[in-house]
Order: sequence, then C-alpha cells, then structure tokens
Amino acid sequence: MVNSRLSAEDLVARFARLGYARVEPPVLQPADIFLDQSGENFRRRMFVTTDSEGREMALRPEFTIPVVRLYLAGDDAGALAQYSYCGRVFRMQAGESGEFVQAGIESFGRTDTAATDAEIVALALEALNEFGVHDPDIHLGDMGLFNAVMEALALPDAVLRRLKRAFASGRLTVDTLDQVLGGQGQADASHAGLSAALVGLDPATARNLVEDMLKIARISTVGGRTSAEIADRFLRQAGQAEVTLPDQARAVLAAYLAISGEPDEVSDLLRALSVDEGLDLAAVLAVFDERTGFLAARGVDVSKIRVATAFGRDLDYYTGMVFEMRTSSESRSLVGGGRYDRLAQSLGATHPVPAVGCSIWMDRLIGSTP
Repeated sequence: MVNSRLSAEDLVARFARLGYARVEPPVLQPADIFLDQSGENFRRRMFVTTDSEGREMALRPEFTIPVVRLYLAGDDAGALAQYSYCGRVFRMQAGESGEFVQAGIESFGRTDTAATDAEIVALALEALNEFGVHDPDIHLGDMGLFNAVMEALALPDAVLRRLKRAFASGRLTVDTLDQVLGGQGQADASHAGLSAALVGLDPATARNLVEDMLKIARISTVGGRTSAEIADRFLRQAGQAEVTLPDQARAVLAAYLAISGEPDEVSDLLRALSVDEGLDLAAVLAVFDERTGFLAARGVDVSKIRVATAFGRDLDYYTGMVFEMRTSSESRSLVGGGRYDRLAQSLGATHPVPAVGCSIWMDRLIGSTP
C-alpha cells in the first residue's frame, strides 16, 4: 500500500541527504538535442515550440539530458558528481495527461561501474519501499552485453544499425527477428544513392545530413511537417529495405535473445553461449557478475530480478545496464533507468564520462504532485 504521508519532495530530500545534490534544469530545452539523442518513439511524443530567434525548443520531456547539460556547464564538469531532481516533464501520452512529475538521481564520473550500477538500482528499490511498494518486479537488461555480441559477430553496418534500433525500442526478440531484418519492402529506388550514403553513419549524423540537404534545397515544411520531421521520416523509410544476416550469425543472435532468468542463471547461459560460439564476452560478463554481487551486498534479493537479454529501453543513449521496476497492479514502469557513458561526450565533453541514473514516475507512485 502506498504511504500517502510522503511526497515527491520528501523523496528528493532523502536523495539529497544521501549525497545527491538537488538541481533544477530549465523547463525549456533545445529540441535538437532530444531529437538527436532519444529514441524515435520518444521523439514523436515531444512538445516542440519555436523561440523568438526561430530556434526549436522543447518542453523538458525527461531529466537525464537536461541534468547532463547542467553538469557540463558547471564546475563539476568531468569530475565526480551526484545529482537529484524533482519536477514536471512534458510528453504526449495516449489517454493520459501530457504533464507529469518525475524525481530521480544521476551519478557522474565514477569508474567503479558495477558498484555504481548496483547503488542506483538499490536506491530506486529503497525509494519504492519508502512509499510502501515492496517486492516490485525488477526487469534488467544490458546494452553493453548486446553491443559485445554484435561486435563479436562482426555484422555489416546496415544490419547493425537495424538491430540496434529495434533493440533500443524493445522490438527485437526471437519472434520478431525475421520481421526486423526483412523490413517492410525495398527503399525507393530514386533514393538509393542517399540511402547508401547513410549506411554506417550513427543516427544523429545521418539525421543531420538529411536535414542539412533539405535546408540547402530550401525545404522547411511539407504537408505540415518540419524539416526535422521530414528527415526522420526519410530515415525510417530508408532503413526499411531488407538486410541479410548470415545463417550462423542469425542462429547465435536468436540463441542470445532467448536467454532470460535470474542473474546467475543468465550469466551461466551466456558463458556457455560464448564458449560454444567463440564469442569474447569475458569483460562484459565480469561486470555483469560483479554487479550482481554488489546488489546482493546491498541487501537486494537478486533471485527476484528478471534479466532478459532482449530487454531494452526506448532511448538511444544507453550503453550498459538498463532496468525498470513495476508491480502487478501497475503494468507501467514506476522506475526506469540505466547507464549512459557516452552521452556527456556527445553533448560536448572532451572525453567519455561514466554515468548512470534513474527516474521515478511520481504520478504512478502516489498520484500527486510536489
């Protein structure tokens, strides 16, 4: 039962006492940052407007990117830092209000990856317990593991991009593998040259290239769509042509995506797969096992954690562990988070900054605002 005596402000005050300093990112944020760094489904749900100078601005759709921007702009940039936050975010949701409250924490600069991952998960679990939510379902995945398998298979760039997009959006499973690889028909032949030029580019660079070409052609809107929306639509269509995955690689990927269970069970299955198929997963599995140990040391019952190799979260910036917490009475996530070691660099840092955090959906947890 939810503890109605507590509020979102009580929660963020607790985080502050634990060393996560409270920050307040601006509500208005540059829209292009979210368009470049967030998942496709996420981008479509943003509230975007234009300022007096013609720049596209977004009502804050989440907190991680704004908090990273504050971190990079302040004296802590590049150093160890821990932040907490609480406030409104704005995102279009079918049948729900587009305005809701999130609280959360972000940790920057710590190189003890497994220990920091475990701390974030444990603090999220403790926060739910404070509100009377005990024994939530904990779903855990690992983008780092997925990337290591993709690297070991040495897949072509076109295949790799298709699989990573599907994984991040939660659409890549054993059952959907053929559908993801098969696309929805061939790309328009008239666009074949540009489509080929986009192969191998990361999503942000590819989108910027298409948008720049539209600007050169002085195309700003078509049918009510902005140049950014036109670019996104073209990239989706350009990526729909069928791609080929060698039979052996497909079999390995299918075997990988079928693995799920408790952390130790999943670790054993992954080690067996790496031996059978000659995959070098030693480094990522060492972090995986170390994280499990730190979680247990923090009092988390790891036998209740459900790990699925096919589990991903719909944000492009994750690089390692991702997780969500739910309950039987609330199928939507109460908590979601993960590791994003390359986000700071993509936003202007001179080098990668280890980072991990989570957000708590306060409206789902207590149905009230601060």
